[in-house]
Amino acid sequence: MTKRAILSVWDKTGLVDLARGLAGHGYELVASGGSARMLVEAGLPVTQVDDVTGHPEILGGRVKTLHPAIHGGILSRRTDEHLSELKEHGITPVDIVVCNLYPFQRTIATPGVTVAEAIEQIDIGGVTLLRAAAKNHESVAIVCDPADYDDLLLSVAHGSLDEKKRQQLALKAFRMTATYDVAISDWMAGVVGEDAALPELLTLRARKVSTMRYGENSHQQAALYRFEGAEPAFEKIGGLKDLSYNNLIDLEAAWAMVEEFDRPACAIIKHTNPSGLAVADDLVTAFQRALECDPVSAFGSIIACNREVTADFVKAMGKLFTEIIAAPSFTDEALEILGRRKKNCRLMRWTGAAAAPQRVVSEVHGGLLVQTVDDKGGDMDGWKVVTERQPTEEELRDLRFAVIACKHVKSNAIIYVKDEATVGVGAGQMNRVDSVRIGAWRAGDRTKGAVLASDAFFPFADGLEEAAKTGVTAVVQPGGSIRDDEVIEAANRLGIAMVMTGVRHFKH
Repeated sequence: MTKRAILSVWDKTGLVDLARGLAGHGYELVASGGSARMLVEAGLPVTQVDDVTGHPEILGGRVKTLHPAIHGGILSRRTDEHLSELKEHGITPVDIVVCNLYPFQRTIATPGVTVAEAIEQIDIGGVTLLRAAAKNHESVAIVCDPADYDDLLLSVAHGSLDEKKRQQLALKAFRMTATYDVAISDWMAGVVGEDAALPELLTLRARKVSTMRYGENSHQQAALYRFEGAEPAFEKIGGLKDLSYNNLIDLEAAWAMVEEFDRPACAIIKHTNPSGLAVADDLVTAFQRALECDPVSAFGSIIACNREVTADFVKAMGKLFTEIIAAPSFTDEALEILGRRKKNCRLMRWTGAAAAPQRVVSEVHGGLLVQTVDDKGGDMDGWKVVTERQPTEEELRDLRFAVIACKHVKSNAIIYVKDEATVGVGAGQMNRVDSVRIGAWRAGDRTKGAVLASDAFFPFADGLEEAAKTGVTAVVQPGGSIRDDEVIEAANRLGIAMVMTGVRHFKH
């Protein structure tokens, strides 16, 4: 019986070598369009698709392989009934299909691409070939990835592909068509005007890139997945240990903080909260200011910097044990010192390749909670001074910094700030007064002359009154409580300047 392989690919990587190998093992090569031209130019014997179907390509190539002479051969089982029916209609069974798709994702990522241009890159025949062959993988080998060509030829040389391998190839093909359809539907949702962050149908597709030893705790399984087509946000360039689940969570939180600032910034993170955050004219000073906030909690922390890490920065760290240092770059001297002194510290270079998150997703019973990211904080438009005393320019600068810091701290969040550096952090408490007290306890005397930010309104005046005992001179909060007047009256009585932003920054 004739062995037949259909080759119809957009990505022609390795196509000629594959076809030559198949022909060498007695396969009839059937191809169309550009695939056929390439094989003919390589001197290989090729049967054109229109010779198989008895019908020319039509509609500018939109219809080539959509014909019973092609799909009957792909979908037929190797039963007497099916083979007899194929013989009756003069159809040859197909044993191998090699197919990949028009580059729709690449097309829509091209600046200025039109709807008409995108539509023309929606593959129809290729998807049908993939699905048909994958459906009938019991009898047909479907290969959609050039990385699998060598294995295919090796299997052909040994006589056939085993069932498990055909199943794996079919799974790969189904995943290719599923990803392709999601890309098209997501693009079409944009064409009709759906919100890209919160569409009517949310489809999330990501590929597993690594399996971790465990999750948050040793009894939990965990893996890192990356969205299809996305590049890594960080590159590991130093450190002996692999990243853990908790490391990655903290790394994401740390980088989100320093990304907020144009000036040199340093964040020191423990359990997604900053034990210290500061900006300064240079990175070493920013680190030192951040470390001063809570040097005890900085042990075993993750440090993120929005400037290059130098030898001076590493020397300023001294013997501080850190799990990760993340930065846009590291000098050669810094890498050499870190390699000697901190072999287990993972060094993560920000690649800038990954797009910023569009949404925040949490799984709940039977579904997902989805929201857009909190992208407010640094904009002072809409701020309103509600007290008799006006904040000074220095206080306003620190209040802005404090609001940005506060949005990255677990609620109830209270931040004490002086000279654009945190001096005390109260995070994750069940009531706001306790957060005020914990932040003040951390800061000690450094609260005198500092400013304070609250992620949500003060429901009573007691939180503000507690803060006043510490010596803060200005406070920023969203406002919106039914007791705002009481809180404002207390601020006036205590001589504190207060700004209301109208924007809450809860972080659960």
